[in-house]
Amino acid sequence: MLRIGLTGGMGAGKSTVARTLVECGAVLIDSDAIAREVVAPGTPGLAALVEAFGAGILADDGSLDRPALAAVAFADDESRGTLNAITHPLVGARTAELIGAAPADAIVVQDIPLLVENGLAPLMQLVLVVGAEVETRLRRLVEHRGVAEADARTRIAAQATDEQRHAVADVWLDNNGAPEVVEAQVRALWAERLVPFERNQREGVRARADYQLVAADPEWGAQARRIIARLHLVCGASAVRIDHVGSTAVHGLPAKDIIDIQVTVADMTTAESLADALAGAGFPLAPGVTHDNPKPTPGDADGTDLARWGKRLHGNADPARPANIHLRVQDSPGQRFALELRDWLRADADARNAYLAVKREAEQAAAGKSDDAAGEAYYAVKEPWFDAVYPVVTEWARARV
Repeated sequence: MLRIGLTGGMGAGKSTVARTLVECGAVLIDSDAIAREVVAPGTPGLAALVEAFGAGILADDGSLDRPALAAVAFADDESRGTLNAITHPLVGARTAELIGAAPADAIVVQDIPLLVENGLAPLMQLVLVVGAEVETRLRRLVEHRGVAEADARTRIAAQATDEQRHAVADVWLDNNGAPEVVEAQVRALWAERLVPFERNQREGVRARADYQLVAADPEWGAQARRIIARLHLVCGASAVRIDHVGSTAVHGLPAKDIIDIQVTVADMTTAESLADALAGAGFPLAPGVTHDNPKPTPGDADGTDLARWGKRLHGNADPARPANIHLRVQDSPGQRFALELRDWLRADADARNAYLAVKREAEQAAAGKSDDAAGEAYYAVKEPWFDAVYPVVTEWARARV
């Protein structure tokens, strides 16, 4: 299934987005609702809170008096820790139970107000953030929820900033206007991105990018960082390091709109052991790719030792963010070349210009051809250039040590 994180500040209109997603067919898991459910009357959660904080946290009808709980549970760090130790495992277990009950082809939307604050973004395959100007949010809280303005300002200030939310947002939904405006955005997102994303993941399909150069996008770096955060979670200790490589990692360089990420592993056995976990997280395997184009290296002057250039390649199932995930062995020629080429291009303007000229030529060679033929034509132009600069880049890197 596809796991989507939904968040936004108070008054941003997250509930409108959640409702629209449910109308489209999403399975909604509301963390606030779960937090109330696990401490409802008669639950072990409420009993544990009473044991920890006393019967004074109960209302006359035996339910939890939330303001009374807040008064004692947030009085100091130790009390807050006690509260979290009781409620967080219960919320986590119930969330896992609901996710497990969802259909295998479901698009699960987890509505988490504190997703950013609690560092949960990497757990999601896509993060949707509902945004609105502070004054718009204040007006909604005061007029529609009856919150005092001073209280509303204090609560908004205590939450994540828009800058922090932008850092984790794969999709930013502007909700400054009328509800029908953001509803239209959500329905388009559902049809054009979420449904194809789920299908691609289920069927093991990698999103593809056209063999056409686009202007350098200042968002490429942030997009790569979000992918890297998810890969760190999937790969765990099996990843020696994870880096943004390729043209999109070189500031200002036009490129195909595809993010290249290199996952460095200890050996190919480790790379192969990660295949199922990566596919399950939305990074399907390219089964026919077993090595890079080899180049002459010390001990292999004719460049025919394919094992030295071995790699595994995964893609991204998200149709709106194609990515290549290259798994290479630490200190192998291909692993070093990916990093050294990136750094050389970053450091040398003449090298960038020469590479861009080759890329333009490759783009022309691929123009008008079908996907497979376009790829062959594109790389038929680029690979000889890589072969030619390989010793130059290697020597440049050695001189920097």
